[in-house]
Amino acid sequence: MNTETLIDPETSTPLELMRWTREQFEEAVVKGAFDDNSRVELLDGYILTMPVQSPRHATTVDQVRDALAAIFRDQFLVRAQFPFALDDSSLPEPDLALVPGQRRDYLTAHPTRAVLLVEVSDATLAKDRGRKLRAYARNGVPEYWIVNLQETQLEVYRDPQGGTYGSSVVLRAGQTVAPLAKPDAPIAVADLLPP
Repeated sequence: MNTETLIDPETSTPLELMRWTREQFEEAVVKGAFDDNSRVELLDGYILTMPVQSPRHATTVDQVRDALAAIFRDQFLVRAQFPFALDDSSLPEPDLALVPGQRRDYLTAHPTRAVLLVEVSDATLAKDRGRKLRAYARNGVPEYWIVNLQETQLEVYRDPQGGTYGSSVVLRAGQTVAPLAKPDAPIAVADLLPP
């Protein structure tokens, strides 16, 4: 495991942080290192906690999943809140991942490719706009949506370029969005946002 040293802001003493690989993290999960109630994900080698979902968050995830499933049917698999093998040091659990193949294709390994990743963001907005956006762009995820519950809007990021996206747009109720993977199938943004 790699380590990284940070300075504790309260005591000014060095702290050594251990960075995990995806393989190490998956092995720890299989061996029961985290209890069944733990909500954690691996991102850039760090194990990050995920907050408990509010009813508004959970309902919005369902809404977005239904909207994507309606237009993609058998073309792509819509996975909700499952691990996604982003790179050797990241195993995030995006709220939704639009991936190739069928369910049985992922019996022995998590998907490594997606045409669209979606995060429904409230308490996690800073992380989703920051660390996650950079990780998704750096790994070539072609399209990333943030359903922003704080501002009741959809943020669409496209054209990954290193650690950022070259294109971004904010959409609100009354507008439509067409996923890159199906540009002829617009979705009403209102169908992706809570009422």
